[in-house]
Amino acid sequence: MRVLLQRAARAEVSIDGQVVGSLPAEGLVALVGVTHGDDIATAHKLAAKTWTLRILDGERSAADLGAPILAISQFTLYADTHKGRRPSWSAAAPSPISEPIVDAYVEGLRALGAHVETGRFGATMQVSLVNDGPLTILLESER
Repeated sequence: MRVLLQRAARAEVSIDGQVVGSLPAEGLVALVGVTHGDDIATAHKLAAKTWTLRILDGERSAADLGAPILAISQFTLYADTHKGRRPSWSAAAPSPISEPIVDAYVEGLRALGAHVETGRFGATMQVSLVNDGPLTILLESER
């Protein structure tokens, strides 16, 4: 599992021109990708890491500040570009496997006390954000 975290001054995700999720205050944008072998436990572990990682102002975490999180599924985090000019998506888990794991990541954050907004799984989304810092960190599960 991969979670690309971006510290954001503001962010929103839209589908067909309609905003479906946004940060109500400064917080984190989490782009979430799932690969084969990931499970609910992996999702909960990365949710806890996301919530407690000290990457916000004053080396504080989202948990310390009650900062909101905008979580968006993104299978393209598992693009393989080693061969040719067309990415391979074979490392990304298929939707029936990945959707419940992305949902578990969001549920894990909420269970820890996070205010989480989301995009819509499988939809074509437009994400806009102001990356604060800029700060972008890739979290990966151990295999």
